[in-house]
Amino acid sequence: MGLMLQPGRLCVGQALFSPGVHRVVFLGNSITYSGQYVTDIEVYFRTHYPGQQVEFINVGLPSETVSGLSEAGHADGKFPRPDLHERLERVLTQTKPDLVFASYGMNDGIYQPFDESRFQKFRTGMNWLHDEVVRSGAQIIHLTPPVYDELRGGKVGYAAVLDRYADWLLRQKEAAHWTVIDVHYPMKQFLEAHRVVDSAFSIAGFALADDGVHPGDTGHWIMAKAILLGLGEKAIATAPDLQAAIAAVPNSTQVQKLIAERQRLMKDAWLTATGHQRPGMNVGLPLAEARAKAAELEHRIRALMP
Repeated sequence: MGLMLQPGRLCVGQALFSPGVHRVVFLGNSITYSGQYVTDIEVYFRTHYPGQQVEFINVGLPSETVSGLSEAGHADGKFPRPDLHERLERVLTQTKPDLVFASYGMNDGIYQPFDESRFQKFRTGMNWLHDEVVRSGAQIIHLTPPVYDELRGGKVGYAAVLDRYADWLLRQKEAAHWTVIDVHYPMKQFLEAHRVVDSAFSIAGFALADDGVHPGDTGHWIMAKAILLGLGEKAIATAPDLQAAIAAVPNSTQVQKLIAERQRLMKDAWLTATGHQRPGMNVGLPLAEARAKAAELEHRIRALMP
């Protein structure tokens, strides 16, 4: 099945996605659930392609793997890592995506040294995910796993594990004709380049600066930018952050805030509606109620658009 994507254009109003793409779903773990890169992509899309209507749905679930693995004592022994196998069918049935972005790998090596059996579990899970999405009638774009910062996280050797997971995914572009967008190496190169100047530099958020896993706004923008570039959006190649990328669009700051608010509302509503087995998650509003509130936010967004 060919990917229904159009090359990016410099002119506002032309299509980034083909007319057949109306609903885009993001699958992944806590980095996807936190959602900044998803919001960045939607904000950029809405401000540069106002003529195309696409719904962006975030169903990332913290701690999740596609490998089905979980380390001993995960979450202080309170619960094992959730497994995408348990919920994927419900997600695809209820969200009815035309296009899925899948971001896995960070948790799939369970923060241990490289092990071939764990690697095989990851590969098997990714193949299963790919086949299930295609079988549902949707297209899928695989994302390489974000970078792991050993200086902050302390798991020596785990960055190299994720290099291998990313390399395998990138090889699938030719080996299996998958569509794969690399976020891993752009993040790694950015981190390493800044470490040359400042040995304490981090792309992590301040609250999570010591875990080595969760990027802050800068890291999420690198992810969003890599994805947009992978879709052909060359206009953002030199943008250092989202604000620079949308600065020329009137009311873009207000639009960004409203889209972020709507994303926060809807991701919890979708997770609750589709169901999962991870304790401690927010209980979202019923979908009908959440959609009504989202429609109010959409009205405010449209009022700000040129």
